[in-house]
Amino acid sequence: MKVMRSALVVGATGLVGSALVKLLCESDEYAAVNVLSRRPLDFSHPKLDVKICEFDQIDECDFEFAHEVFCCLGTTMKKAGSKEQFEKVDFEYPLTVAALAKNKGVGHFIVISAMGANEKAFAYYSRVKGNLERELINMDFPKLSIVRPSLITGNRPEFRLGETVGEKLLKVLNPLLVGPMKKVRSIPAKQIAKAMKVIALHGKKEKVAIYLSDELLELEMPMNVEKASFVDEEVTFNWKKFNEEELPPADKDTEMDRSKLKVADKEK
Repeated sequence: MKVMRSALVVGATGLVGSALVKLLCESDEYAAVNVLSRRPLDFSHPKLDVKICEFDQIDECDFEFAHEVFCCLGTTMKKAGSKEQFEKVDFEYPLTVAALAKNKGVGHFIVISAMGANEKAFAYYSRVKGNLERELINMDFPKLSIVRPSLITGNRPEFRLGETVGEKLLKVLNPLLVGPMKKVRSIPAKQIAKAMKVIALHGKKEKVAIYLSDELLELEMPMNVEKASFVDEEVTFNWKKFNEEELPPADKDTEMDRSKLKVADKEK
């Protein structure tokens, strides 16, 4: 029996997030795709439900359960206008979403970070991303997948000089970047979206998994896969194999020991 999944996407109006929403809606594996967004999407689909909200004010009533939460939030210093606003979008909002996801029992949190993320990095941008990764790891999700792309390419609605120059430069250099330098190659937003879907369905088994840009470039859906990695299918009993008298007695209902459940602290 095929398991139908639900997904929640935040950051759905960005380059990667918008591509991911379309991909999940068109996927046979997902029955529902929920989005939290500060503005409407320019895309609609029968599976898609968009809730407009401010991330400063979201709480549990805005949050739907999902098998996976995909966090695609991110901005630039130029667009943010200040370090305070940049950290709000790239650090505080993802942690708020993660805390709500943990409280809702979400089993897999998938987040876009950045190449070179390190809490001790000299570069401010890399340091913020490193701090985000550290806090997410400390939340102790059943499964956390961290995506670290290099320069993301695609058709952006706004002009970004630095990224435009870098994109043109890497387009020439990409074929020369081999071996350890392959992780520096630019990567299309649509490929990151595709890789995030593969990670959700067939990713690494580790509790905390980090995917570098060269890995993301190679990720594709496996052919003829009958089951997803992280949600067990219903076991079909072979009635022909047993007579009625040989069947084991039904299991008794099991009560959950709620005292063992851990709830993530909500970040400010």
